[in-house]
Amino acid sequence: MDAQPSLSVPEWLVLAILGQQPMHGFAVAQLTAPDGELGRIWQIPKAVIYRSIGRLVDAGLITPEGTEPGQGPQRTVYAATEDGRAAALVWLYTPVDHVRDIRSQLLLKLALLDRAGDDPAGLLRSQREVLEPIASAIEAKRTQSGGFEATLLAWRRAMALAALNFLDMITTATATPRA
Repeated sequence: MDAQPSLSVPEWLVLAILGQQPMHGFAVAQLTAPDGELGRIWQIPKAVIYRSIGRLVDAGLITPEGTEPGQGPQRTVYAATEDGRAAALVWLYTPVDHVRDIRSQLLLKLALLDRAGDDPAGLLRSQREVLEPIASAIEAKRTQSGGFEATLLAWRRAMALAALNFLDMITTATATPRA
């Protein structure tokens, strides 16, 4: 796969989940429900899950693998294709571009990596490399600004520094072996 597909965050999340383990849409929806393992970070309504599955099938990134009987109708189990797994891995290790996406996208990626037992160190390093110049650029602009612009830039700088502090905290935590 040469270029990354253009997918929404829900589509990336569904693809990454199915890249880790084949499952049916209802099981994905349970993971992203408000009380689900990933829903604690970012919730996706069932309708969006099923739309995402349809788009991913159309794009050749996932494929039906079989059915699983249930108490109601049979559920189609989907699995990521080779291209889908490769794209999901690239997405998982690609840092987010904006500080505002730390709360959703980066935390989702970290949760998915943890779920798979993968080391997030590379992602954390890359994320720091993206955030440091952003924080520096904001500070340079802030010192030359006045009025509300300076206030807004101070807020953005504080959020960027908080994100960098967060990365430092979890980098230290992930470098420490689990008991």
